[in-house]
Amino acid sequence: MARTTYQDLLDAGVHFGHLTRKWDPKMAQYIFMERNGIHIIDLNKTLVKVEEAASAIKQIVKSGRKVLFVATKKQAKDIVAEQAKTVNMPYVTERWLGGMLTNFATVRKSIKKMSNIDKLTKDGTYSNLSKKERLMIQRERIKLETLLGGIADLNRLPAALFLIDVKKEHIAVSEALKLNIPTFAMVDTNSDPSNIDFPIPANDDATKSISLITSIIIKAIEEGLDERKREKEDEAEKEAAAAKAKADTAPAEGAQAEGGKRRRVTAEAEASAETETPAAEGSEE
Repeated sequence: MARTTYQDLLDAGVHFGHLTRKWDPKMAQYIFMERNGIHIIDLNKTLVKVEEAASAIKQIVKSGRKVLFVATKKQAKDIVAEQAKTVNMPYVTERWLGGMLTNFATVRKSIKKMSNIDKLTKDGTYSNLSKKERLMIQRERIKLETLLGGIADLNRLPAALFLIDVKKEHIAVSEALKLNIPTFAMVDTNSDPSNIDFPIPANDDATKSISLITSIIIKAIEEGLDERKREKEDEAEKEAAAAKAKADTAPAEGAQAEGGKRRRVTAEAEASAETETPAAEGSEE
């Protein structure tokens, strides 16, 4: 079953590209036609590409790994942040810090600093500080939360990136390339799709278009999470059944062993009695 329809893409304005003078020639394969000075994206190819991307992301999530959502443009940040939260995936919507992937250890230190500030407020140390110190710490906490709040739970490098507008997020794309992290992205007619592993030709400026494509990816992630959960439950049931079967066979095996032991003792006793009887008879004579 298709994850979306041609009509849904049409209604969301996914087919509207940029002005023809702003196009990137590498997007030619995804352009259907030119109308009134604007390029029109081929929605048939969008349908194929979004299905490929959703299926690949589903498998990544099914294996227990994380997908990092990146969308710092104004019309996309709120949509992406809200949808990423629903599936507990990390996201960057304020500003991409240079080295967020290639210098991940330093970024983790900043996240740890944020958690240390939270500990200060809980253990009472924060209240013992001066008003100026508290204000400085509070400002630093807000700044860290704004920049890194979306990746606070990201303990290791993400398995993939999903981006809105690869031109704007070119630093994230270049870092992912260096680390061989697969990238999924909405690519408009002014974008270069050659560095993206799973390009989705679509309008990356309209909120409806962004919302539709992102929701398709989110649904694929939900499917992956559900399948992973079911697999874990099935494994747990199999382990429980195996443990129960082992527990049930243990008493029977024990009884058989006990029976065998008794038979051996009886046989040894009888053999001993037989050997002792002739000696006794000889002594009487």
